[in-house]
Amino acid sequence: MRIIGIDPGSRYTGYGILEEKNGHIYCLGGGCITLAPSLSFAEKLGFIYKELKKIMDDFAPHEMVVEEIFFARNVKSALKLAHVRGVILLLSVQAGIPLREYSPLEVKQSVVGYGRATKEQVQQMVNRLLRFKDPLPYDQTDALALAFCRIHRNPVLDAEFSRP
Repeated sequence: MRIIGIDPGSRYTGYGILEEKNGHIYCLGGGCITLAPSLSFAEKLGFIYKELKKIMDDFAPHEMVVEEIFFARNVKSALKLAHVRGVILLLSVQAGIPLREYSPLEVKQSVVGYGRATKEQVQQMVNRLLRFKDPLPYDQTDALALAFCRIHRNPVLDAEFSRP
């Protein structure tokens, strides 16, 4: 099973691709899409779309994972994040792959074992699990944590919750 996790952002969008084979998890790639401040918001959305489309074409994931929308104090930031998520949802539909959404609490619980873990703790655990010597950027580790969460989830439970 090949999973792409995407951590949406209007300045940096992180992504990470994990593959689970025979009980082992391999990191196939990842990074951050950095958006130039000089771009209009519409241009940023277009850039995110083009970059993620290339990544999807290169890695052909079986599923996509993104964090659930959470309530933010800054409405303007929340709306921008919702637009970026819309681009991601569109890509999953176009690719014909299932999209899974998990709350930050579920992701942290799955990766760190504690739902209130800090960004630093998530980063450290992802780096440890994948045996990286140098720490990855937060946006990339958050995306990889989403993919880990999907791999560790019980597919039987997912099937039960997704029934009409």
